[in-house]
Amino acid sequence: MTARKTYPFAAIVGQDEMKEGLILNTINPSIGGVLIRGEKGTAKSTAVRALAALLPEREVVKGCACGCQWGRWESLCPDCMERRTSGGLEMDIRAMQVVELPLSSTEDRVAGTLDIEHAISTGKKKFEPGVLAKANGNILYVDEINLLDDHIVDLLLDSAAMGMNFIERESVSYSHPARFILIGTMNPEEGDLRPQLLDRFGLMVDIKGEYDDRKRAEIIRRRLAFEKDSDGFCSSYADQNTEIKKRIIEARAIMDTIEPDDRTIDMAVKVSLHLGVDGHRADLTMVKAACTYAAWQGRDQVTPYDVIHVSGLVLPHRMRRNPFQDSTLDTMELKRWMEATAETL
Repeated sequence: MTARKTYPFAAIVGQDEMKEGLILNTINPSIGGVLIRGEKGTAKSTAVRALAALLPEREVVKGCACGCQWGRWESLCPDCMERRTSGGLEMDIRAMQVVELPLSSTEDRVAGTLDIEHAISTGKKKFEPGVLAKANGNILYVDEINLLDDHIVDLLLDSAAMGMNFIERESVSYSHPARFILIGTMNPEEGDLRPQLLDRFGLMVDIKGEYDDRKRAEIIRRRLAFEKDSDGFCSSYADQNTEIKKRIIEARAIMDTIEPDDRTIDMAVKVSLHLGVDGHRADLTMVKAACTYAAWQGRDQVTPYDVIHVSGLVLPHRMRRNPFQDSTLDTMELKRWMEATAETL
């Protein structure tokens, strides 16, 4: 049976903020994931599934159910640590995947379970991997995340922030690496997430259908062409997809050299204070996202203007009042204030 083709990322028309939010998180997963809110039929799921094809293959420990990264010895799962002691580790190459979380998932299905009887009778821990183990090193995609139970969303966000999944059952504990790119999509007409959960997503994008008649027509043409001849259609965008992949790999390398200067940090702080954003997560995320955007642009220096660029992805879901979605006048005034402030730094 022939595998179903995935619509090419490069072929998606418009939705530039959504594509940028996804790409920034693939370059630097420590940004904290991205939440995509929008009406149905706006390419949310299409973009997420297309993203995996842009990412490089991974070096992992062969046979590891948790996908432990090869060479990252300090964060191996307990099973790999034990095998390494006996010299039994081998390297394997895996393509990155989009791991989808079903809405009906229970906590055990997400985090995994421990066989308590086995631990008591043998003195050894037996771990049954969950979705977080499969997601390690991959993309974890939660469609309609607003319909998940809050405690499951908390579990996902905790693991994404710490890069580890901790399981404890009847005083028996187990932990394994859980570093993944968290992507949530939702239709706000079906309900929203609590503000406490919204704040923990690094970036958020609100998207709508295209209202430009030419772009709207092009969406239809491309989709029909893909359905008629998916192989030929994907081949026609292969070079563009390869170029995006190349830029992501280069940006990841640049990220290792970027250090935000005082001007960049001061700009993030001033923006948050000006807009009355609570807490410090927004400031930190703005700096991380600004550095990542600079790397995406091929630069090893970040500036206050990079902070301005990413602020529309970092701040709207963290504010009681959202000037990014108010009138054009408010948005333009905010942009002018930011640019004027950047000039003084």
